[in-house]
Amino acid sequence: MHYFLDIFKILKDVQFANPYYLLLLLIIIPMAGWQFWKRRKMQPSLHLPALQSIAHAPRSWRQRLQHLPLILLIFAYALFVVAMARPQSGFRQQRVSVEVVDIVLALDVSSSMKAMDFHPNRLTACKKVVKEFIEGRPADRIGLVVYAGEAYTQCPLTTDHQTLLNMVDKVKFDLLDDGTAIGDGLGTAVNRLRESEAKSKIIILLTDGVNNQGYMDPLSAAEIAKDYNIKVYTIGCGTNGVAPYPTPYGTVQAPSEIDEKLLHQIAETTGGQYFRATNSDKLKQVYTEIDKMEKTLVNETVFEHKADEFLPFVMFGLAFFILFILLHYWILRKVL
Repeated sequence: MHYFLDIFKILKDVQFANPYYLLLLLIIIPMAGWQFWKRRKMQPSLHLPALQSIAHAPRSWRQRLQHLPLILLIFAYALFVVAMARPQSGFRQQRVSVEVVDIVLALDVSSSMKAMDFHPNRLTACKKVVKEFIEGRPADRIGLVVYAGEAYTQCPLTTDHQTLLNMVDKVKFDLLDDGTAIGDGLGTAVNRLRESEAKSKIIILLTDGVNNQGYMDPLSAAEIAKDYNIKVYTIGCGTNGVAPYPTPYGTVQAPSEIDEKLLHQIAETTGGQYFRATNSDKLKQVYTEIDKMEKTLVNETVFEHKADEFLPFVMFGLAFFILFILLHYWILRKVL
């Protein structure tokens, strides 16, 4: 019974090492046909009236079993053929190792981000692109730092990206004293990555102004980032020249001032790169380019194991063949 159950388990997901042997199963058709023709030919063709009275007499057990030896022989043959084809069971084990990137997004939320050269304004456009960037990196730990005249951590490093996306939505103006403390924003982001054990650690710092507030010098923060092997990508956000800016008295044209020299120095010090985004489309291209440069590494290893499973077929085939011999030659005493 154990082998019988094994056969059905194997057939559920079986592979054959020598499948061409299964063609031998086709011999069963002419074998069965020849036996049927032979038995029909051996039946008497002369009918005597005296025998009509016993034509419907009950059949003996020998008569009822006369076809069983042939069925047993066919089953035995079929099982031996399947065993010759070497049925194999197998399983595949897949191991995926992901080398994640720890990323902190440092986002300027100073009042100058209200400028409307990005639709509807710089901050709203940046939040949209940042959310798309987060959704495109599901395996990485990502955190969010916001800064204006001071800086704070909006969300620490996390793989819970839904919570992170909700925290991005909550970013708004007037949460902090106004100003642009690039050094404090960068320093806070570095602090979030200081104890990270990831092989790749990056900060994406976005600003639309010049450093005019805070306690930490931006280049000193860049040196600290370098010491911790943190790469900083800097983004200057804003059109060249002037940009429309909302005021209580209507929209005015305000100068767009970005300290590109400082942002270049920060990026070069840490091995990163500086980008300039003058509209929403270019801003999206910048984040897409950074995404390509800092790809998460995924290593996939597949283990496959196969085992021969012919033994149940051989054992059951032998059992059918022994039953055939016992029934055919000893019990029914027939000649094949």
